[in-house]
Amino acid sequence: MSEDETDLWRAVLFILLILISGVVVAGDSLDTDREVLLNFKSFLEQRNLINREPYSQWGQFNSNPCNWSGIVCTDDGLRVSGINLSENYISGELFNNFSSLTALTYLDLSSNYFGGPIPSDLSNCQNLVYLNLSHNILQGELNLTGLSNLQILDLSLNRIFGEIQFSFPAICNKLVVANISGNNFTGRIDNCFDGCLNLQYLDLSSNFFSGRLWNGFSRLKDFSVSENFLSGEVLGSSFGENCSLEFLDLSENNFTGGLSGEIKNCRNLIILNVWGNKLTGQIPSEIGSILSLEALFLGNNSFSPVIPESLLNLTRLAFLDLSRNSFGGDVQEIFGRFTQVKFLVLHGNSYAGGLNSSGILKLPNVARLDLSFNNFSGPLPVEISQMPSLKFLILAYNQFNGSIPQEYGNLTSLQALDLSFNSLTGPIPSSLGNLNSLLWLMLANNYLTGEIPRELGKCSSLLWLNLANNKLSGSIPNELVNIGRDPTPTFKSNQQNEGIIPASGECLAMKRWIPADYPPFLFVYTLLSRKNCRSIWDRILRGTGLFSVCAAGSTKQTLEISGYLQLSGNQLSGEVPQDIGKMQSFSMLHFGSNKIYGKLPPQVGELPLVVLNISKNGFSGEIPTQIGNLKCLQNLDLSCNNFSGTFPAILNTLSTLNKFNVSYNPFISGSISSTGQLATFEKDSYLGDPLLDLPKFITKVRIFLKCSQLPS
Repeated sequence: MSEDETDLWRAVLFILLILISGVVVAGDSLDTDREVLLNFKSFLEQRNLINREPYSQWGQFNSNPCNWSGIVCTDDGLRVSGINLSENYISGELFNNFSSLTALTYLDLSSNYFGGPIPSDLSNCQNLVYLNLSHNILQGELNLTGLSNLQILDLSLNRIFGEIQFSFPAICNKLVVANISGNNFTGRIDNCFDGCLNLQYLDLSSNFFSGRLWNGFSRLKDFSVSENFLSGEVLGSSFGENCSLEFLDLSENNFTGGLSGEIKNCRNLIILNVWGNKLTGQIPSEIGSILSLEALFLGNNSFSPVIPESLLNLTRLAFLDLSRNSFGGDVQEIFGRFTQVKFLVLHGNSYAGGLNSSGILKLPNVARLDLSFNNFSGPLPVEISQMPSLKFLILAYNQFNGSIPQEYGNLTSLQALDLSFNSLTGPIPSSLGNLNSLLWLMLANNYLTGEIPRELGKCSSLLWLNLANNKLSGSIPNELVNIGRDPTPTFKSNQQNEGIIPASGECLAMKRWIPADYPPFLFVYTLLSRKNCRSIWDRILRGTGLFSVCAAGSTKQTLEISGYLQLSGNQLSGEVPQDIGKMQSFSMLHFGSNKIYGKLPPQVGELPLVVLNISKNGFSGEIPTQIGNLKCLQNLDLSCNNFSGTFPAILNTLSTLNKFNVSYNPFISGSISSTGQLATFEKDSYLGDPLLDLPKFITKVRIFLKCSQLPS
């Protein structure tokens, strides 16, 4: 027998052996798929001691992986074709053997805590059609060159870095959707996607891309490259005659020059966003021919103040943003003729007048009017009270003076009223108690006087109340504990309405309305981008739980809609209402720098508080031991009061406390344990407490401040 015949015979025997024994190469049967998945399960369990659902049940009660949670099989039930373990709190690196599942077409591991680089093995999953690894903490460079059948790719909100040329256009053959936003990618994009002929949706936003814009974007339906470092001009040739765009977001880059009138070729455009560039010249009148346009964001550029008449032809236009364009003088008369507009955003200009002459106060459909950060002065316009659709009125950071009109209490659809940082005087109108849909009332940093009207207690949706830094006097009315008792009708109304179009002003307002320096709101700003801002804003308005809080006496944190009551920097006196325990929707109370006296009600320990600041008042009596029930408390400031008695040792068990001050309460006694949370603070948390014994190692004082010098 020749050598060739011997090799052929050996090959035949090997094939027969496979057929007889049923043993096949890895990944070619449901049995081997099961083994791979069980290895995957073991891999995950080694790295996750808790939160093991749903994979912990794999193989325990049913040997068929097609019946396992998170697993999808082919229609004939012979192979594993999909894995979905999204939103399961899984951590650790990615599994390094997905390629053994040779029929795998669908993989979704999004919204977990996977870290480390994407393993090279994943590039061998040649049948993969759908890959979603978004909302994790993946790092390393991107190389998915083997995924030639991929149609949908989502890697958004990770920490992947480097250039993208290794993967694009290598995986472009069938790619329809690509979202790599919210990463740390660098390099150029102008030569990566020419070969992606099926691509329809491309999101490159919130990265570090530089260089020029890719000129082929007009053949897509949805293109976003916001929040990068792209530069140069947006060429008119980019908007080809066959432009298919419905959504174009070029915001927050460094584009220069004018906006070309060739954009008229994009006849199906619904949203155009060029906010936050260095664009100059006239606003193209040709935009007025894009009759499908619903949102136009031209803010934070240097456009000419002449607004083309043709824009009035945009009968579907709901959102118009011309903020921060250095417009001055009077508000342009043309704005009063945009009767179709629902959101008019003109903040951050230098307008000084024209509120009445422009006609914008008579616009029948405006739900959001943002005129903040301008130079308006004089009395607040009473005419605003006749705007029937108004839900958000933002007049902060101007020079308005005089009193707040009683008529504003007629705006029964109002959800946010922001008049902060003006020069308003007089009392808070009691008529504001009629505003049952009001979520935000922001009157801080004015010169308001008189008592807090008890009628505010009727504002059943009011979760965020900021009256800080005024000249308010009298006691905190007992009725105030009823604010925010039932915001559900307002949230349901927002859920039923059409999607709220993202706005340039959302981030600006949210940073004022949800303070970044107070938990549980701090998380919002850790990875804040304009896109995140829009999403968070939209979820808040719909009542989606976002803020991590826990009920009194519990350490279990849940995501809730959580409010605050900010009354600091006034001249309030009297005692805190005994019914304060009713404010179960509030996680922050700030009463600092007032003249409040008496005992702090122990009912404060019934609240889901994360922040409690009552500094610089006249509180007396013992510090309530019930504060020890606030297991998620992070910021506790009791300084500059007249508390007495023994310092409650239970406060040492507040393990989440990271800011603490009990200074200048000269009558409290007792000792601070040398172990536990309170021992982690320096001596400047205990200044002016001569009767309080401290561990010897607490000696360091950064700056010795008197009570009047301490921050509120």
